[in-house]
Amino acid sequence: MSDFPDATSITVLAADGVAEVTLSRPPVNAVSVRMYEELTAAFRALSRRNDVHAVVLRSDQRMFCAGADIKQQVDSPTIAESTNEYRQRLARMCYDAILDCAVPTIAAVHGHAIGAGAVLAACCDIRYASDDARLGLPEINVGRCGGGRHLMRLVPQGATRLMYFTGEPVDAQEAWRFGLVQRVVAPDELLDSVRELAAKIAAKSPLGLRLAKKALNESESLGVREGYAHEQIYTLQLAESPDAAEAARSVLEKRPPKWSWPATPVAM
Repeated sequence: MSDFPDATSITVLAADGVAEVTLSRPPVNAVSVRMYEELTAAFRALSRRNDVHAVVLRSDQRMFCAGADIKQQVDSPTIAESTNEYRQRLARMCYDAILDCAVPTIAAVHGHAIGAGAVLAACCDIRYASDDARLGLPEINVGRCGGGRHLMRLVPQGATRLMYFTGEPVDAQEAWRFGLVQRVVAPDELLDSVRELAAKIAAKSPLGLRLAKKALNESESLGVREGYAHEQIYTLQLAESPDAAEAARSVLEKRPPKWSWPATPVAM
């Protein structure tokens, strides 16, 4: 049973420190207003949970995500209404909720991750893709501008602009070459690979993970000197925590660390 039972386009399950947010809107996970709302609520809720230390974003459909629901847009009374400020704000809130998630996030991308789907993946900290994956920003083909700014954080300007201006996707290997995805695996290995990575991350100090995420997010928009100085604020905070001493002791004693972190779940 989903930890987010009222959702209709996603499911959320958490166990052993890892939450899986699964896009589940047949047939191709076209992003509707409701999906934006549910993803926003889910990632905000997971950020508040003491028992979640990593989040996987995946799909149970034949592709990761086909982008915005064009039918929902076209069926609106006017095209202008379908792209009104509310829908635009929902998209920003959703992407911000993923970017700002308190713990590391990993996207498991298979099949197409197009438009909004590519942006959902780009907002995660790490992306693994199956070798059949294709990522792109086709909005120019349907009278829109896409989420290019999110990809520009991750890949060379030229790669983003090529996808943005042509509307053509890139395959998984090309996405790996310019750094959009961190690993490419066979389709039947994708979920196991992502879960293995999530478990490895979730075993780290929960406080350390949260401080590391804040340090990276907050220093990203700063220059090198200012960013590193800001990062050191969190380094000092972690160094003064009980987890720092426990980490050193566990290495010397050759045993798993016992982190000082409350494991009581917080209601979704």
